[in-house]
Amino acid sequence: MIGKLSGRLDYRGMDHIMIDVRGVGYIVYCSDRTLAALPSVGEAVSVYTDLLVREDLLQLFGFTSLVEKEWHRLLMSVQGVGAKASMAILSALGADGVSRAIALGDWNAIKAAKGIGPKTAQRVVNELKDKAPSIMAMGGTVEVAQGGAVVEAIEAPKPAAPLARSGLAEAEALSALGNLGYAPGDAAAAVAEAARDLPEADTNALIKAALQRLAPKG
Repeated sequence: MIGKLSGRLDYRGMDHIMIDVRGVGYIVYCSDRTLAALPSVGEAVSVYTDLLVREDLLQLFGFTSLVEKEWHRLLMSVQGVGAKASMAILSALGADGVSRAIALGDWNAIKAAKGIGPKTAQRVVNELKDKAPSIMAMGGTVEVAQGGAVVEAIEAPKPAAPLARSGLAEAEALSALGNLGYAPGDAAAAVAEAARDLPEADTNALIKAALQRLAPKG
């Protein structure tokens, strides 16, 4: 299994890139958001990868973070969601957006992705809602892909973009609510709702806002 590639970005297409790793070119398919986050052609690049194996096909998919990779893996586990549909959902929402949509049961957000119908969107939410808390919690523990010096002719690579503040804040808020004894599903939904309404909020603000949503309605 190829889990990560580091090398030089040789080519950028509409939905894929080619990475030169010690003279071998790997074609890697990426979401629109991942493509936008990658460096320019000729620069060093690192991506986490997932290998799709079929009888007549070997296809690599690339991600800037392990959270994005894990959502791709889970999305593909849903009936009717293939690699193309997963990439469409990640392109439309990003990893953090997928976490929030699924935690909130917001299948309309999933349906906004190109080629995703209402039945498929509802199936995604229903089948993956219980997985959202653990994936959201990953945001505070994993790093984005970092390049390594893999070819002598390549200079030390520039660090990839840092983990989005919202993802880190959500993970920390989710952990804090878990420590307070809230059920993972309830905590994830409250944090996701707070993050949606307060996109610039830091951890403390998210915790406060989530607690307000979890408070008994009198």
